Amino acid sequence: MYGFTPNEEQKMLIDAVARFAKNDLRVAAHEAEEGKSLPQKLVGKGWELGVLQASVPEAYGGFGERSAVTGVLAAEELAFGDLAGALAILAPASFVMPILLAGSEEQKQEWIPPVIEAGWQAYTAALLEPSFDFDANALKTMAVAEGDSYVLNGVKTYVPFAAEAEAMLVYASLAGQTKVFLVPGGAAGVTASERIKLMSLNALPLYQVTLENVRVPKSNFIEGDFAPVLAAMQVANAALAVGVARASFEYARDYAKERDAFGVKIAQKQAVAFMLAEMATEIEATRLLAWEAAWKLDAGKEDAAIAAYLAATSAVDMAMMVTDRGVQILGGHGYIRDHPVEMWMRNGRGFATFTGLAIV
Repeated sequence: MYGFTPNEEQKMLIDAVARFAKNDLRVAAHEAEEGKSLPQKLVGKGWELGVLQASVPEAYGGFGERSAVTGVLAAEELAFGDLAGALAILAPASFVMPILLAGSEEQKQEWIPPVIEAGWQAYTAALLEPSFDFDANALKTMAVAEGDSYVLNGVKTYVPFAAEAEAMLVYASLAGQTKVFLVPGGAAGVTASERIKLMSLNALPLYQVTLENVRVPKSNFIEGDFAPVLAAMQVANAALAVGVARASFEYARDYAKERDAFGVKIAQKQAVAFMLAEMATEIEATRLLAWEAAWKLDAGKEDAAIAAYLAATSAVDMAMMVTDRGVQILGGHGYIRDHPVEMWMRNGRGFATFTGLAIV
């Protein structure tokens, strides 16, 4: 048997995250999207909530134990406030968590405390590649052993904060298997492009990164299994999608309760009521898939990777359906940028390509 009732520490953390998402992230989201920039003070305040720190043991500078369930609860709330802000706050986790999950004891001791014990810093990871047939288990970025080093060549995309990164994790194919390499900031052969212009996430600085004969010492090679890392990414993506979809649903629901058409609230119209019911149903279904997958990751279940894949797959379609209907319910107002539902729809479209931008 399993359950999803949070303990007291989880409730305190998630309550704090939810307040921050509502009172800070949501308030700043529109201006950040339009101005293509997130206030550093806002990101720093989100970092100080301790979402990542709560999943890192004291031995490495944190104050808890790794919990994917806590991670998905926090990720949903942050994305409910604003997806770009959520991804910025969680960016250092994409660097720390793979080391925690798959790194050696020496790598954990060397690389995790400098991230955890300081204020927010630009640590990031590069998984995605600019290819229509992208497969995390069949990467085109290659790693080759040469003497006491590995040489990396390839192109990555959607890499947050790459131009200013203190360090990044680079995923590459080594002898046909996806492996992870620690690349310090400013390493020779690493080039970040101009900021990528996307349909959404305009407030989050994303870059294409070219790796040309980048040498990293063998001590920077993370030998552990990639499968649990990928599963943790997929669960995070699902939780973020639930947060964005929930934001759109609640906004559309409240609008429908207030908007009059032909003498009645549009929420009383059967077509609108049915749309809202289906939106709520799909959100809840995907949320439960994400929670179950996170629980299985924490419990070390053999089918955790399958559960994570199912949650991520469900989230892609759910987020697009719910956010599209959020726009529909507002009618002509849904297409106006003064209402956030159009931004949430643009965000929803991207979840099919966001795996790797966050991890729990």
